Amino acid sequence: MNYAYLRRLYARRAELEAKLELHDARYCFGEEEVDDGTQNDLKQRIEEISEEIATLERSSR
Repeated sequence: MNYAYLRRLYARRAELEAKLELHDARYCFGEEEVDDGTQNDLKQRIEEISEEIATLERSSR
C-alpha cells in the first residue's frame, strides 16, 4: 500500500471538511453569497475521497 498517498488523501479530506465547516459557519451568520453550490461540491468531494480511502484500506488487508 502506498502510505504516503493515503496520508495525502486523509489530509485533503480534513482540509475539505474544514472548508465545509467554515462555509456552514458563514451560512449561520447570514452571509448572502454562501448558497452558491459550494456546500454540495465540498460534500461530494469529501465523499469521493472517503470512498477512495476505504478502497485503499480494504485492499491492504
